Amino acid sequence: MSLRVGLTGGIGSGKSAAADEFARLGATVVDTDAIAHELTGPGGAAIAGVEREFGGAFIDATGAMDRKKMRELVFSDPQQKRRLEAFLHPLIRAESARLISAAKGPYALLVVPLLIESAGYRERVGRVLVVDCPEEFQLARVRQRSGLPEDEIRRIIASQVQRGKRLAAADDVIDNSGPVSALQQQVRKLHETYLKLSAA
Repeated sequence: MSLRVGLTGGIGSGKSAAADEFARLGATVVDTDAIAHELTGPGGAAIAGVEREFGGAFIDATGAMDRKKMRELVFSDPQQKRRLEAFLHPLIRAESARLISAAKGPYALLVVPLLIESAGYRERVGRVLVVDCPEEFQLARVRQRSGLPEDEIRRIIASQVQRGKRLAAADDVIDNSGPVSALQQQVRKLHETYLKLSAA
């Protein structure tokens, strides 16, 4: 496969909506968030590590990582965040590499929320696509889908790379401050571009 595109954006920017549209058009989409959910779900490969590092209190009744409890911990203590990432990130990288190498589509789209901050991922893609929108859109979308309080959403946004830095690293940008139809139109245009690049 000749072309690998890294798709990124801040929380609530619309990465999933864009990725879903690319997948519908035939691209192979590998989503690191989905991989992380699988690894930390019931019986997931990261559960033993979570229990070893943080104790059984961070495993819920279903045998999955207690995401709410873990989120509260890592956003209040950077050292705990590093501990979680130390064993979780290598598992995510290995699984995403396996899925990309098995990809059958005309090009692969690697969805990584922290792509700009993660040198290991940046080196694995030929282009960077940023899904962008103003912060008030991010807040509204995350509040609507997750019910998180505004101060917690703002903390998550603040923990991610600044919007300007993300945009400066982009080869391509999708402006997701309009309706879904506008996002879909931009995806279709980029899909055509990526097909040409992958065939070149």
